Amino acid sequence: MSLVELIARADTRGLAGSGLACLDRCVPLLDGDDEVIRPLWATLADETGEASDWARGLARVRDRLAGPDADGEDEAVLLARRMLAAAPAECSGAGIRAWADACSVASLRIHRLLDPAVDAATGADVRRAGGTEDGTERPSPLVAAELRRQVTVLEVLAGHGPAGLRRAVEVSTEGRRVLRAVVSRRARGRR
Repeated sequence: MSLVELIARADTRGLAGSGLACLDRCVPLLDGDDEVIRPLWATLADETGEASDWARGLARVRDRLAGPDADGEDEAVLLARRMLAAAPAECSGAGIRAWADACSVASLRIHRLLDPAVDAATGADVRRAGGTEDGTERPSPLVAAELRRQVTVLEVLAGHGPAGLRRAVEVSTEGRRVLRAVVSRRARGRR
């Protein structure tokens, strides 16, 4: 199943987990530590939790990741900031579906922008609806890995419900480490 199909079929927890995982992997761009998103993951794991837990957790994450004005920030950082800003206060309904979809697109774009193997300015956005059987360009390794992570997160959440959250967090942590290394190399190259 394609990424677009997985998002279309996902339940609320799957959508929230998908969007949250994309945001979590992009935390290095916002100078966040590895634990900043953990409270939001916990709200998804708590079956008896209240909707207000998500809203409170989201407000705390926004406070901790608040950055300078957008002036002077590059596109990758701006996309990550928009992902966080667009997160709905209610972890339900059409808002969470739209957010998960937007996070998927933004995260793939971020990975394309940061990939040293491609010129992100010249290429189209990454295809999420299917493979490359139609002869279109294959994504670079960094983008392909992000695409696989997004699919994996949605599949484990669809197949295992709350029990899949642990694997989703592991996949997200792995991706965050990769992106942190890319961001670090990029910063060193600019000096």
